[in-house]
Amino acid sequence: MSIVLRRGLVVGLSSTRVADVLVRDGRIAEVAPRVEAPAGAREIDAEGCWVGPGFVDLHTHLREPGREAAETIESGARAGAVGGYCALVAMPNTEPALDNVALVAYVLERGARTPLDVAVAGAITMGRAGQHLTPMAELAALGVRLFTDDGTGVQDPAVMRRALDYARPLGVRLAQHCEDESLAGAGSMNEGAVSGRLGLVGRPALAEELMVMRDIELVRLTGAAVHFLHLSTARSIAMVEAARREGLDVTCEVAPHHLTLDEEACAGFDALFKVHPPLRTADDVVALRRALRDGEFDAVATDHAPHSPELKDCAFDEAPAGMLGLEHAASLTYEALGAASCDPLRFFDVLSRGPARVAQLRAEDQRVRLGAHGGDVRAGEDANLTVFDPRAHWVASRAALQSRARNTPYDGRPLSGRVTTTIARGQLVVHEGQLQ
Repeated sequence: MSIVLRRGLVVGLSSTRVADVLVRDGRIAEVAPRVEAPAGAREIDAEGCWVGPGFVDLHTHLREPGREAAETIESGARAGAVGGYCALVAMPNTEPALDNVALVAYVLERGARTPLDVAVAGAITMGRAGQHLTPMAELAALGVRLFTDDGTGVQDPAVMRRALDYARPLGVRLAQHCEDESLAGAGSMNEGAVSGRLGLVGRPALAEELMVMRDIELVRLTGAAVHFLHLSTARSIAMVEAARREGLDVTCEVAPHHLTLDEEACAGFDALFKVHPPLRTADDVVALRRALRDGEFDAVATDHAPHSPELKDCAFDEAPAGMLGLEHAASLTYEALGAASCDPLRFFDVLSRGPARVAQLRAEDQRVRLGAHGGDVRAGEDANLTVFDPRAHWVASRAALQSRARNTPYDGRPLSGRVTTTIARGQLVVHEGQLQ
């Protein structure tokens, strides 16, 4: 199929322009003020919309293998496509964990059956137990470029140091879930005045910040690279920014819920608002939004965490942490970037180009048959494209979700800006917000 996107605002690496985009044979064939459509081409009116590189999610829980009742690789890919994503990085906290070649190969094979590119983040330690390192070299040979024990950070600094020493010559990056469990313990929300009022045990901000501080020092010691997952406090991002000014190889992401919700959302004891790290103070939300607009975050990553309804339908302190993210992330990011004042260059930087750079998805890797993501919108690039309408106004609906799970806290929330079209691997996957 040939596709022509007409009169959209094409968001390049450093500038924008109104142009047509021709997609043919899986690649962008032409970008020009006026493109002649080949016979039989599908023409899509993108006037008033932004056309940029397809979104990349660094942090998706696809639950397969082990928790297919909540999500499968196939259903997660559908949700991602509707959200504008062309590539997903599957987290390793499945059952069993993605800590060996056979399981990683299984997820890659299942991902290849979907319309999107599915990469894998391998576990740092066997079973994510924090003790023995996984065979990183073997997993890297399969194309794994990101390793994490997400859900539980590597608690032992000596283990984390060994992992960094091992990762550096492989050219891979470790990603850390920053919470010191000895401090976070059994806490279920942010520790502070609100948790005290509600009578819930809190998880202090210090639990996150101490691990950020520790791992920055380990990066300084080893010269390896670390990516900080879902940072949630003003002090955390300030430490990362200071480390980068020193030239240390650290990157970081923020989740949409930490940009749009604060701890007061937990006041109704609704477990849909329970996440780890927890929703923080209103002041933290303001600081994170400022950091996002100032370019201090490399990526907005969804931390898409599906759960079966019965698991969330229980007491707040007993429910598992996590909420859905893929289908609403673009609109929530647009809101956090100022909506009407949102810079389209920054928008695509944090949803596409930054995460693609962290996940090393820019160059083709034929071993896992993934295309290139997060590049320029120009002739010769792989045709992974997202069309976003900044003028759209809509209401999030739990009933309309493509995910198998329903644990979104945004049901009924008015949203601005919406993905209208997703082109992945040169194919029209979503048009007018609907799967094709």
